[in-house]
Amino acid sequence: MTRLLSSLSRRERPRPALTYPEVGATRSPAALPEGYHHLRHTAVVGHGRAAFEAAGAAVTTWRMHRASGARVLADTDRAEPGTAVEVSAGVGPLRIGVPCSVIWTAYEKDRTGFAYGTVTGHPECGEESFVVALDHDGTVRFTVTAFSRPGVWYTRLAGPLVPLLQRAYAHHLGRTLRRLVRT
Repeated sequence: MTRLLSSLSRRERPRPALTYPEVGATRSPAALPEGYHHLRHTAVVGHGRAAFEAAGAAVTTWRMHRASGARVLADTDRAEPGTAVEVSAGVGPLRIGVPCSVIWTAYEKDRTGFAYGTVTGHPECGEESFVVALDHDGTVRFTVTAFSRPGVWYTRLAGPLVPLLQRAYAHHLGRTLRRLVRT
């Protein structure tokens, strides 16, 4: 009942608009849209079904992001389309929060994850997915796929620094997820 009420109140609230037209493009990472910086990072995080399930749960319940040092405010406990998410990093007045909305999810036998897209108020425009896959040989891979471009003056001014920071954060998430799967 509480979940139903939470779901209804979420639907009734006005949602910030997505800031890019290629919604869902990270679902097919081979064809990311032109005109954006592209990011693809894959890390092996474990081996076997138990590692896959642990990694998938950590990704879709925001645990991976939180364990990486980010603060996550989400209006659901688990990623589902339409979930409003704000990920922030920094300390005190230097904390920067970036609002997003979950675009798609995958809760499949050998693939688990989600993508969120930027909404009004985010300094970038684009989408990012976080997917865990179980290969036929039992290898568990975590992949971050993203496309983005500056959305405000200060990210345009930062130029190539933003993609470098995004790549470093993707690597950090892979290391964090590997650690979570091992514990």
